[in-house]
Amino acid sequence: MACTIDYIEHLCNLLSSFGDVRYRKMMGDYVIYLNEKCIITACDNMAFIKKLPSLEDMMQDAEIGHPYVGAKEAYILDTSDQGLLRKVIPVLWDNLPFPKKKK
Repeated sequence: MACTIDYIEHLCNLLSSFGDVRYRKMMGDYVIYLNEKCIITACDNMAFIKKLPSLEDMMQDAEIGHPYVGAKEAYILDTSDQGLLRKVIPVLWDNLPFPKKKK
């Protein structure tokens, strides 16, 4: 099942206080960018974030899954927990690279 546009817009609204948010449809689901860094892969109306060592303590109780077949294991972010969201998003943004420029 693909993400609904309502879910994507909900995620973007949640992230808007952190900066500029945009989304892009990719492979049937969506990637969400914050200040031009890819921070969330949204599949099946779930928000997947990269398993980073800097998030290990914060996400120790989080579910883990694969956003799509062949993808690396990722944390499933509980977007209803505003306190967790306020902690996790800045750490993600600080530790993820900007996309590489295409030549």
